[in-house]
Amino acid sequence: MANVRLIARLDIKGPNLIKGVHLEGLRVVGDPQEYARRYYEQGIDELIYIDIVASLYGRSKLTEIVRRAAHDVFVPMTVGGGVRNVDDVRDLLRAGADKVAINTAAVRRPELVTEVSRRFGSQCMMLSIEAKQQAPGRWEVFTDCGRERSGVDAVEWARRGVALGAGEILVTSIDREGTRKGFDLALTRAIASAVTVPVIASGGYGEPQDLTDVVLEGTANAVAFADALHYQRTTLAELRAHARSAGIPVRSV
Repeated sequence: MANVRLIARLDIKGPNLIKGVHLEGLRVVGDPQEYARRYYEQGIDELIYIDIVASLYGRSKLTEIVRRAAHDVFVPMTVGGGVRNVDDVRDLLRAGADKVAINTAAVRRPELVTEVSRRFGSQCMMLSIEAKQQAPGRWEVFTDCGRERSGVDAVEWARRGVALGAGEILVTSIDREGTRKGFDLALTRAIASAVTVPVIASGGYGEPQDLTDVVLEGTANAVAFADALHYQRTTLAELRAHARSAGIPVRSV
């Protein structure tokens, strides 16, 4: 097994780091720059920035926040929210991003996935899937920060996204996001078994066993953490120690 990546997810609204439950009820946490620097110093493997209202309001991208972070943080950064075309991707990469995560615009125009992967490489094109369970073994893709139904099956969309050129998939369970009740293992496993690219599990971490479960049972290649790190309910050192105790390989820092 390759090293499992531990990733900090930073949801952004305007200039602020925020956190919600089920992608709603947003609370301001603080300055994203301070948190990004802290996680970098603690040995985070990657950062994911998501502007969670960009698709709703057509706001500008996270270019300035990424540019600031790139001066202090030297781990891969993925940026999502409001990315609509290859020009948006180019601007974010020039600002210091390594990858872009696209959800709403890709669902509305799937060819965008191919355009981005052909222009910048599939390793740059992360397909972001926000999914909500509709029936046992069936999840639907939601867009606009979990607000709008798409009618698209999440597993089928993951499979199609990879065929179009996505090099990685970020899977966020809307049902579990912010609840601290554990990841949606069935969702993660269903998507991971349907594709040949790395899958990042997001939404639901509550205790160390959740990390073990989503890797060993959900077969995730990477795990994203938000409020557990933001509110210092755990540390990266504790997460790494727990992973190693369960036989899960992680990067040494």
